[in-house]
Amino acid sequence: MAPASRLTSRYILGAEAVLAGLVVFCPLALGGAPSWVLGPVVGMATLAFVLAAVGARRQGHALHVPWLALPLGVGAALCLVQLLPLPAGLLGRVSPEAASLREFALVPLGLSSARPVSLDPPATWRELARSLAYALLFIAAVEVSRSRRSRRRLLATLALTGASVALIGVLHELLNLTLLFGVLPFAYARPPLVTPFGNPNHLAGFLGLSSTVALGLALTSERRGRAVLFAAMALLSGAGVLLSLSRAGILFFLLGQGVLAVWALRERQGSRRGERGPRAWGRGAAALLVLGATLAVGGYVAWEKLVEEAASADSVEKLRQSKVDLWPMMAGAARAFPVLGMGRGAFEAAFPRYQTEPNPNTLTHPENAVLQLGAEFGVPGLVLLAGLVWGFVRLLRRERLGRSDVAVLAGVAALGLHNLFDFSLELPACAVAVWVSLATVARPEEREGAEASGGTWRLSPMRGLGIAAVLAVLAAVALGPGRYTLSAAEEELAGLIRARAPLADVRARALVLMDRHPADYLLYGLVGSAYSTGGKATAGDALAFVNRALYLRPMDAAAHRAAGRALLTLGRRGQAFLEYRLAYESGNSEVLGREALDQSRTLEELQVLSPAQPREVASLAAALMARPGRQEQALAWLEWAREHFETMLSDHSPEAPRLRFGERDLDVLWDQEARLRVARGELSEAEALCAELERRAPDALEPSLLRAEVLRAQGRREEAIQLLERLAPRFPGKVELSFQLANQLLDAGLTRRAREVLQQASPFVADSARRARLLYLEGLSYEREGLFSRALERYQTVARLMPAPETHFTVARLHESLHHYGEAAREVREGLHLLPAGAHQDEETWVARLETEERKLLETQRQELLEDPHKQDMVEHLLETTSDTP
Repeated sequence: MAPASRLTSRYILGAEAVLAGLVVFCPLALGGAPSWVLGPVVGMATLAFVLAAVGARRQGHALHVPWLALPLGVGAALCLVQLLPLPAGLLGRVSPEAASLREFALVPLGLSSARPVSLDPPATWRELARSLAYALLFIAAVEVSRSRRSRRRLLATLALTGASVALIGVLHELLNLTLLFGVLPFAYARPPLVTPFGNPNHLAGFLGLSSTVALGLALTSERRGRAVLFAAMALLSGAGVLLSLSRAGILFFLLGQGVLAVWALRERQGSRRGERGPRAWGRGAAALLVLGATLAVGGYVAWEKLVEEAASADSVEKLRQSKVDLWPMMAGAARAFPVLGMGRGAFEAAFPRYQTEPNPNTLTHPENAVLQLGAEFGVPGLVLLAGLVWGFVRLLRRERLGRSDVAVLAGVAALGLHNLFDFSLELPACAVAVWVSLATVARPEEREGAEASGGTWRLSPMRGLGIAAVLAVLAAVALGPGRYTLSAAEEELAGLIRARAPLADVRARALVLMDRHPADYLLYGLVGSAYSTGGKATAGDALAFVNRALYLRPMDAAAHRAAGRALLTLGRRGQAFLEYRLAYESGNSEVLGREALDQSRTLEELQVLSPAQPREVASLAAALMARPGRQEQALAWLEWAREHFETMLSDHSPEAPRLRFGERDLDVLWDQEARLRVARGELSEAEALCAELERRAPDALEPSLLRAEVLRAQGRREEAIQLLERLAPRFPGKVELSFQLANQLLDAGLTRRAREVLQQASPFVADSARRARLLYLEGLSYEREGLFSRALERYQTVARLMPAPETHFTVARLHESLHHYGEAAREVREGLHLLPAGAHQDEETWVARLETEERKLLETQRQELLEDPHKQDMVEHLLETTSDTP
């Protein structure tokens, strides 16, 4: 029997080695984020289960399956149900939203086959494979953890992996490396601590668990050297949590460590069972000491960054604007799929349909475990979550929990609570670590012998091998359709469009991709953009696909803009400008000013595209005023806007949704119209508008600034200057007042007084744009005094602060006046780089003239040297001296 026993131990050791490899592999494989990681996870989990089952058979006992494995099996079964193709009628009863998507988007395209509940089947196939892999590795880890040495080695592997990841981050910080290992860039992330984890929240979750486990191992180590080693690992991982700057991660890490420390202190009660109290107190003090050292080291290294991060959530408004503000939208999406959910893993594709506020980021997860399971599994998902909590509570209530067991449970509980604000458990790095750690606690007790405990099922090894074979085949099959991802499909279709493939080929390939990812709005939008290039002949098809994109994502600014263009092509102008306004409300802040205004023709069209804020309308009206021949329309638009918003205020009832503007917000419309009247020379109308604005806001600064503008336009410059000077004591620190007063003084030729005003305003200038304006006015004052060198210095600083064609051209003009033709030509070229294509003709002529003048100047200097030998000798001597200088 001895050889057989030794052979059996090799199988268990092999399973242990595979599980340890998984614990190390997933974090180093970019936290398990790439989709290719799932294949090795499935393979290694299957191998670990087979080795554990063979080992159990050789040792003559059954496999033990804890109750905690039940939610994994149920989750895999739910994924299978979500992938079953259902007839249209049954689909409508089980998932009305999925049936509606099928009827609106797919059936008109000829994709009328039976559809599953999942709105992104490839993602659900991946989640099926993931659930099966987790179940296999969990049961294998339970079997391996029968041995005390094996489970300690597994936990030590987790602790060492966490410390190694933290050390990688510290080394990157010390070497000032922004690329992972100096070569790998993160495409969509800029983590504060560069490690294989691109997401700092996931990093904090993994390091928090590993640190707590390491602390538990330190408290249970019999040898002092090992205890110190594990304590150092806990310290290093804990410092990594602080350096990650994850607010929730830091909070729940401290919670987990604090729970462990409190438990260690309370363990002094064990003295009643034969252990001396001072030793128990020593363990508790050691836990508190490690926690304090972690806070001290991490706080010392990252104090400034931690303070800055904490300041980003120092108010209720900032917290409201954080990810928590998105929860009501996500809860609404979950309520739309009560029976079977939208499909496990389908949140990224399905959620944009229910997004009611613009967000520039792609929301791949709700970052809340309750909403995640509720949205993707429906009510069964919430039951599944309750089962997980119940299984965890059963572990907490087990008798004779050891110190390492408490450390594992504290770390897992902290990570679970962290996932109320994160989604690290959705990726293999943290999930594998959690299931392996829990297996060390859910192991069968030695006293159970051949009988299973009340917390496990017995499973014969041969039956287990059969089940493993079935699950492994199913997981391998799931990896096939699961290899397709949203990003790959979008990139493939975008590549066809960039390559200018025929529309028929684009459409044919798009239908295949849409059948595979029916809820991906971007696929429909890309096809719509391809059809929009065909003019009026294909505008109808473009609009059809864009409408499908908007059905799937109502807040898609690009799709609204494309719809506006298609509608203009079809001559449906009223609807077109409504789409432009919706594009603006969906987050495209430039579409109205850069495109819609130029396309508009009538006041009615301007009214349709008007935003819901008076200030935004005033800004657009000013932009329209700058376009030739549109001044009358701009003024009429402002008059209509004043009446429109005043009517909205007067008709608004308290029960209606609160308006986003008030009475004072309307003043900007009066102010803008008056300034436009001044620019047109309509001074009597501007005077009347100014008087009305003074009546509406007698104590405000803006009406007085407008009055000064009117006075200057009327030729009463002295009165305007006196008015502004009287306002200065009333409104100290108002930079706009100082700028206007300086402008007025410059126009009056009072350059020194203008500079004094600007110097007084300088301490209150807080942004680069205003600083550039201040320096420009100072430069203008020096230029008017003939001090061109000082003026040039100011203008050059403006060009560095706010690079723009006009600033570079101003610098070039000063250089030209100083006969620095080469420098002037270089500045003009800098300005040319910032101009749009086709707007370079005058400036290129200017450059040619400057270069001609530079050549003339050089030729004149050369002739002077040739005619004066003394000067030539001096130049040669100077060149020789310069060349000898080191």
